[in-house]
Amino acid sequence: MYLKRPTVGLVFCFFYLASYFTNKYVLSVLKFTYPTLFQGSEVLSWLPASVLYVGIIYAGSRALSRLPIPVFFTLHNAAEVLSCGIQRCTQKEKISPAKIWSALFLLIAAGCLPLHDAQFDPDGYFWAVVHLICVGSYKAFRKSMKSSIISDLDQQYINYVFSVVLLAFASHPSGDLFSALEFPFLYFYRFHSGCCASGLLGFILMLTTVKLKSSLSSGHYASWSFLAKVITAGLSPFFFNITLNAPTISCLLLGAFGEALLVYADRTG
Repeated sequence: MYLKRPTVGLVFCFFYLASYFTNKYVLSVLKFTYPTLFQGSEVLSWLPASVLYVGIIYAGSRALSRLPIPVFFTLHNAAEVLSCGIQRCTQKEKISPAKIWSALFLLIAAGCLPLHDAQFDPDGYFWAVVHLICVGSYKAFRKSMKSSIISDLDQQYINYVFSVVLLAFASHPSGDLFSALEFPFLYFYRFHSGCCASGLLGFILMLTTVKLKSSLSSGHYASWSFLAKVITAGLSPFFFNITLNAPTISCLLLGAFGEALLVYADRTG
């Protein structure tokens, strides 16, 4: 698989890996699962996407705190099935056979995974489902707004500002504010350094993602994104606990194959 812009792409892969590993450390090792942003007439039209973005980071942080990274990625990738379904129903978009097969493999992998996961966590899977619904809806909405004059960078800026406002107001009624104040590692340097590193890495990853998307076709960007996920998922068992058995590995590999087929469909389409 030929990859363009290797320098920017490799930088993207590095910060993708570093960002996910840092977030996983803060969420799972330190167990700080309360909402944070690093997990980050035209403006008004983009607000529905910003609401979905808040759902993505909130549900995603909850799911990632309870699920191993490879499992989280497999469930996250199933959002493509929802995205394709929404586009097919609302925009009558023609879907290639490769994408249909890809969606089928992703759906089977995500559906069978909880049945064979030795570390099955009901709450983790619940938040993962909420996360993938938000991701799929966000992708579909973003594609429907492709003629918008709002740049990718401006979209992220709006998302971040909206997230700050909404999460700040929601932290009190949801109880997250008081729970965060009782966090046992609140005054430990490990927590402060982890949060600062996570925020900085997330911001740099966002900038690198925007740069990569602006300089490459969607198919080539998907190739780099797939490579970053494979590297991150492949190295994560060496740093974080995960119990694997043959059926679970089969589901993870099927999900990876489904995403690879999706990348192929994007590049050839």
